Amino acid sequence: MTVRLSPARRWGAAGAAGAAALLVAGLTAPTAAGAVLPQTAAVTVALSATHLSGAVGAHGDPAVTADVGQAGVPDGFLRLRVVSSSNPAVAGVGDVRQERTREGDRRLTVQARGQGYTELTLEVTGRGGKTATATLSYAASARVGNGLGARYLTGSSDASAAVDVGGGHVLVADDESNVLRLYDRSRSGAPVKTWDLGPALGLKKEADIEAAARVGDTVYWTGSLGNNKDGKYKAERNTVFTTKITGSGAGTEVSFARAYRGLRQDLVAWDTANGNRYGFAAGTAAGQVPKQIDGFNVEGLEFAPGSTTTAYLGFRAPLAPAVPGGRALVVPVTNFDQVLASGAKPAFGEPVEMYLDGLAIRDIRKNAADQYLVLAGSWAADDNSDPYALYQWDGVPGHAPRKRADLPTSDPGGWEAVVDVPDLRVPGARVQLITDSGAADLYGDGTEAKDLDHPEWKKSRSAWFTLNSTRGGHR
Repeated sequence: MTVRLSPARRWGAAGAAGAAALLVAGLTAPTAAGAVLPQTAAVTVALSATHLSGAVGAHGDPAVTADVGQAGVPDGFLRLRVVSSSNPAVAGVGDVRQERTREGDRRLTVQARGQGYTELTLEVTGRGGKTATATLSYAASARVGNGLGARYLTGSSDASAAVDVGGGHVLVADDESNVLRLYDRSRSGAPVKTWDLGPALGLKKEADIEAAARVGDTVYWTGSLGNNKDGKYKAERNTVFTTKITGSGAGTEVSFARAYRGLRQDLVAWDTANGNRYGFAAGTAAGQVPKQIDGFNVEGLEFAPGSTTTAYLGFRAPLAPAVPGGRALVVPVTNFDQVLASGAKPAFGEPVEMYLDGLAIRDIRKNAADQYLVLAGSWAADDNSDPYALYQWDGVPGHAPRKRADLPTSDPGGWEAVVDVPDLRVPGARVQLITDSGAADLYGDGTEAKDLDHPEWKKSRSAWFTLNSTRGGHR
């Protein structure tokens, strides 16, 4: 008996049975004297996941493991092969690679030929000709620039903030859930660990996490603080919180610490008291969409040079002034540590307006030497069609940032997060960025990635970029 999982565009609840073993019953045969020989055991095959994604031209795509078995037979003696593909233009029978694990199971990867979906039918043959089959539902995204250097972080497509935790691993938040995911920076695939902070935050809806900054073992996270895309106020988005980190690398552990839920109102009150300089009251008004040139949306968070108390809030909107070619806005919160530690009322410093060629802030990150990289993009771009660039800054108000790289915009997803900042004085310094691909049509069927049914198909992309040399200015 063969148990098939539901097709790529018609899958439903049947996919939930993905890890269950598929059994083929054994048969008995009488001898000439009427005796019955011992029954040959059934063959079993269970997939670690029934859905898998890849990309055309990618290196090190995610893998699944096929756990094969037959009682009385070493697993290594069982034969696994791919017997059919529903769409060979995406991946054919010969495009599946298998490696034997120490336990005798099979690690399967797929080399994609084209964008789209296919069903790959696997068959395991054991002693006595017994067989079992399983179906792997595979989705391939299109080729991207620098495909060999790209890595795909599956389980979520809406990466929005990243924090390096050492040991080659990164902690990633997304703006469609309250889950933090730990990934190996060098590999494509599922998260090593996850932490759902929704219950600890008391939230059933997403906090729209957009930025993070680390000080020692404390990570500060902030929601966008703005209205939702329909211009409605959602209290969940008016959240900043902290987590504690223990360990590093794959051994990292995360625990919730504290939250503060009034920063939006504090910012509006501060701006109103200063003559509505940036229009925060209008930007947060009912019906106001946040991603407008005069909207209200926070997407950057980092601490000031040499400080563990003053944090910089980087705004995607508004620009200052809110006209094409306006400057990017940073508002310092001079007691940010105490706002989270004790609920102290925020104190605001003199705002910083930096010229980023008319672009807004999408992330800010610094290294231990207080060298900053500002990831800049449009206040409006969700489809990656408008320019993106990286700027070096020294974190000192009044000092101008300098462009270090223009970023490609031909592939799906918007550049959203800086993992960490290298020594910017070293020629050829490289930086790893992560995309928010939630609005991207990854597989060519018109479905936005955030709306895909299977977490294995949802994915953000990371890539490395070499920074250009720079002359003059402040270091």
